[in-house]
Amino acid sequence: MKLHLLKSKIHNAIVTSGDLEYEGSITVDSELLKKADMIPNEKVLVVNNNNGERFETYIIKGDHGSRVIQLNGAAARCALPGDEIIIMTFCEIEAEEAPDFKPMVLIVDKNNNPKRRHRIGEEDEQLG
Repeated sequence: MKLHLLKSKIHNAIVTSGDLEYEGSITVDSELLKKADMIPNEKVLVVNNNNGERFETYIIKGDHGSRVIQLNGAAARCALPGDEIIIMTFCEIEAEEAPDFKPMVLIVDKNNNPKRRHRIGEEDEQLG
């Protein structure tokens, strides 16, 4: 049996901009993607901590170090610049592997600078 588990998340990211005219997606600074173990085109679940809304989209790689978190297309209606969000990816693994699986958590500050990261159940790695 396969299970769907949290693979990684960027916690407390701040939406920097939105582009309603774009075809859709979320643009994320490539440095944050790497630190969070995420890749372009990966499906994400986004939670808006300000209004409780949840939506799915996919990742577009933003400029390295830009700290961009931009919602595009219809997703731009789900959160406003300044809103705090959580960006999550998931994976499918065999049930036997699940007890040992440890998702990556990247925590950012209010300017989307990486502060620390860890695999759930392990020590924090300080980043900033």
